[in-house]
Amino acid sequence: MGTISARVPDELEAELDAYLEDENLDRSTAVRKLLSESLDEWQRQRALDRLAAGTITFSKAAELAGMSVWDFAQLANEHDITWVAEDHLDADLEAL
Repeated sequence: MGTISARVPDELEAELDAYLEDENLDRSTAVRKLLSESLDEWQRQRALDRLAAGTITFSKAAELAGMSVWDFAQLANEHDITWVAEDHLDADLEAL
């Protein structure tokens, strides 16, 4: 396991201390938890952004987000991201 050291502003340290107290965690555990949660959120947002830009497929976006396709579909819906290409939708509707 690697070690990370960082200097933070006093205000951020005070917020961290409040978090430690509320969550009843030691500093190291709390920082690992917050970092992990933030990176998970970053991965989900990155996948959503790439899906919305059309640079990756829906299934690849779900994979990048570390989510099942069903959970990712709900997340995409919550962010009003449509992943069905309009030309595919038109073709499917015409086929009906």
